[in-house]
Amino acid sequence: MSNQYQIAVLGGGPGGYVAAIRAGQLGFKTVLIDKDNLGGICLNWGCIPTKSLLKNAEIYDNIKNHSADFGIKVQGLDFDFTRIIKRSRDIAERMAKNVEILVKKNKVDRIRGFGKFISSNELEILDNNGNKINSISADKIIIATGARPKVLPSIPVDKKFIITSSEAMVLHEVPKEMIIIGAGAIGIEFAYFYSVLGSKVTIVEMMDTILPIEDKEVSETLAKSFKKRGIEIFTKTSVEKAIVNGNKVLVTINSNGKRKELSADKVLNAIGVTGNVEGFGLEELGVELFKNHIKVNKSTYETNIKGIYAIGDVIGPPWLAHVASQEGIHCVEKIKGITVQDIDYTSIPGCTFCQPQVASVGLTEDKAKESGYEIKVGKFPFMASGKAFAIGEREGFIKIIFDAKYGEILGVHIIGSEATEMIAEAGLAKSLEATGESIIKTVHAHPTLAEAFMEAAAQAYGEAIHI
Repeated sequence: MSNQYQIAVLGGGPGGYVAAIRAGQLGFKTVLIDKDNLGGICLNWGCIPTKSLLKNAEIYDNIKNHSADFGIKVQGLDFDFTRIIKRSRDIAERMAKNVEILVKKNKVDRIRGFGKFISSNELEILDNNGNKINSISADKIIIATGARPKVLPSIPVDKKFIITSSEAMVLHEVPKEMIIIGAGAIGIEFAYFYSVLGSKVTIVEMMDTILPIEDKEVSETLAKSFKKRGIEIFTKTSVEKAIVNGNKVLVTINSNGKRKELSADKVLNAIGVTGNVEGFGLEELGVELFKNHIKVNKSTYETNIKGIYAIGDVIGPPWLAHVASQEGIHCVEKIKGITVQDIDYTSIPGCTFCQPQVASVGLTEDKAKESGYEIKVGKFPFMASGKAFAIGEREGFIKIIFDAKYGEILGVHIIGSEATEMIAEAGLAKSLEATGESIIKTVHAHPTLAEAFMEAAAQAYGEAIHI
């Protein structure tokens, strides 16, 4: 294995390994460096294994609460939590091995170790004990070191009682009570999962609504659904401190100046993430940072140091695997000199995989108004969908926000059974600058949940047939 490369990628998550593979496809002599299994947090401890857990919960919930609706009789229903966790871990391990195969297939060298800059085009490779085991040089180096859960001194994570999402995926038993601090996608998904399996779940969120970046109507609809499940929700509420007391965690919350103490077996810290920028030698090189993330040119992804690039969660929001992957591809293609359009960050889909699912792309209704648009809003409830009735998934709706002047899509917001799949049509339509008329005139297969997209557009223009 040569120690000289055209491109070196530091970090093997969904940004790093995708960038490395694309570099290999484009003929660059490439090396990928990561001390852990490839796939990063997403594949090993995030996106993929959590979806496995959530599918388990969805199946169990449907059998327990809805089997009779389908004429199915079930006796002695139970679950094996150990096997649920094992299935999730097995899937993550298998997917990580698949990524290793893909990297090798594309003639990318793989080094297992911790890469640290010793100059702008040189990295030394350290083992887990910090001992140097190798060194490489590269014309271009792409930093894709990702992010980790943000930890506050007032919520001291001990990984036993006060945990992060990583520990939440491998608990030995279902907690009787769980407090989740933070109601973003991670917190909401675990709230759904553990509540279905029997935990008494409490959510604490500082903002006005759960899933605060989503459309307000969507967030309120999800909150109502969660409350029906018995989940307690505190919004506009801060956490002053969390203290382990014996086998319990005592959490002091403050809502409008009123303090209250909660207790639970486990507390999940889901307040957000922070970039992995420490220990790589970035400060010594003078790589510019902001809010614990790397500052880059969002067209080329080059940092302030020539020849050093950064992509993915380490450069800040949106902290999404699909964004990291696309940034990796764009970065490498720009290095190659290929003419590609910059990523449109206003058209990034976001998904939350609880039930009902939540997915969106573009502006919320409030943001569209704040931005000065005159808007048309179309909304179609799944209660009016024949397919939704047939499959027993009538909860939720699709909402589309149009620019009233030109008819362009400003935002699409979905809450419902297959929202995370249906959002793809909305993303494609928005990226192609589709109008309300073009959506209405596109023939959608019947019966499908996706028909609701066409119906919502029609409703905005007074042409809806089924509502």
